[in-house]
Amino acid sequence: MAGIYIHIPFCKQACHYCNFHFSTNLKSKKIIIDSIIKEIKLKSKFENEEIETIYFGGGTPTLLTSLETEAILDCIYKYYKVKSESEITIEANPDDIRIDKLKFLKKLSFNRLSIGVQSFIDSELKLMNRAHNSRKAIRSVEVSKSIFNNISVDLLYGLPNSNIETLDHNINILLDFDIKHISSYALTLEPKTALEKFIKKDLVELPNDDIVFEQFKHVNKELISNDYVNYELSSFAKKNFFSKNNTGYWLRKKYIGIGPSAHSYNGVYRSWNISNNKKYIDQIQSGKLFYKKEILTKIDQYNEYIMTGLRTMWGISINFIENKFGKNFKNHFLKSIKKYIEQKLIHISNGMYITTDSARFLADGIAADLFIIDLTE
Repeated sequence: MAGIYIHIPFCKQACHYCNFHFSTNLKSKKIIIDSIIKEIKLKSKFENEEIETIYFGGGTPTLLTSLETEAILDCIYKYYKVKSESEITIEANPDDIRIDKLKFLKKLSFNRLSIGVQSFIDSELKLMNRAHNSRKAIRSVEVSKSIFNNISVDLLYGLPNSNIETLDHNINILLDFDIKHISSYALTLEPKTALEKFIKKDLVELPNDDIVFEQFKHVNKELISNDYVNYELSSFAKKNFFSKNNTGYWLRKKYIGIGPSAHSYNGVYRSWNISNNKKYIDQIQSGKLFYKKEILTKIDQYNEYIMTGLRTMWGISINFIENKFGKNFKNHFLKSIKKYIEQKLIHISNGMYITTDSARFLADGIAADLFIIDLTE
């Protein structure tokens, strides 16, 4: 079992680009936490494999009090077998980071901190409606470094008015801090967000795809030249600091999702909770394990393997395709991948088909072209 993901569906304010499930109304916080604890207990009866990672995400998990966080973590330890060397991560926003809170989290057994900085530039933070400024962002990393060694920082590129100079400013700060893990994402335009409204009203303009691709290549080049490994499209880490949580997801290990909107996966089916706090509470209080469930067909499993594999440094195993899915799937893959090999977007190493460093940005598009819609074996 890769791990358990806990979704805490609360934020202080809405970021202009975000479409994750959350609420800025904290009135239901107590009953949501009670429901999360009940869901942990319910799912332990059906999934009891050893846990390698625990991840508190959101939302903003650090909006919980120390005692609320402790209650959830204690419940996991009580009802699941957790490996002694497991990775236990909590996401935090810079404005929530205080040394007393970090010390308590460390005492609770959290050993990894993921900080949602996004940028160290005030104009970019204001555009995104982040709750912190550049000074708070820098201070949050300083304070975190005094308590945690294993820290990840989120960084966005492809923002309006962003360029190589703004990227270098952000990257250099992270390099100076010797941050062990960096999650670098292209800003994407999501439906029903404030950013989408701004774009429609011509208030802001996103850079075109070519510019975003150049920014990706620049981030990739700068981080790799400073001894980071781009082990997954958006993930860069120093040696021995790959995220076990991220790696488990991209290698399609089983995971349990707890909380509103959280997804679970066991290799055979995917299930998820409803993205509505009140209805989630009703779902769990009635003893229902999930809101919806999708049985994965052989074609679904193949397509997911292609999608996740191309995003990583490990790539796709031709032997695995043949052994797991059969010769027809293997033949389809070899025929479809040929043009990308000729274009030098894919290279082959010991039977593994791997995207080149710069082509990893195109992984989702390449994968879509390799997908199978219908195949009779």
